[in-house]
Amino acid sequence: MGNAPLPVKHRLGDSRAYFGSWIDTAYKDPSYVFGRSIADRFRVTEISVNKKVDEGSKLEGKVVLELEVTKEMINGSGNIHGGCSAYLVDICSSLAVSALTLTTEGKEYLTVSQAINMIYHSPAVLGDTIRVVNTSTTVGSRTHTCRTEIWNATHHRLVASGTHVKMAPSPAPKPNL
Repeated sequence: MGNAPLPVKHRLGDSRAYFGSWIDTAYKDPSYVFGRSIADRFRVTEISVNKKVDEGSKLEGKVVLELEVTKEMINGSGNIHGGCSAYLVDICSSLAVSALTLTTEGKEYLTVSQAINMIYHSPAVLGDTIRVVNTSTTVGSRTHTCRTEIWNATHHRLVASGTHVKMAPSPAPKPNL
């Protein structure tokens, strides 16, 4: 299950509890949260923090999860929907950044998406198992960047890949009085 410290594995290894901890109490009912039924089925298989291959003085977080492609994830052709793949990049890539920052700083950051770039390679069909490999790229003071590859574990093919840029949320607007 990877080399991350045990407290990091405990925090990120139960994805249902992890993602649930970020949900505002007004929306704890799973029917209010987009994609919750998909996220609740993630099986975390690896949580690691390793030296970057090209920059040996820096570290990167890596989190790998698996899940089965089910009917709420497919399009009209029976393949995983592109929007579902983008959702997986959006939500799963954050785990890699959290693995890194929890290990190196002892904290994690609340961030929101600034940009997601997707490339679609091959299909995954109903019943296939997909492996979602998430790696932190950069963690800066203003933005965090991650990359995700979605692999069809059943047929050993790359399904989709994406990059995700995250930033701190803007403050809520002040009411006009």
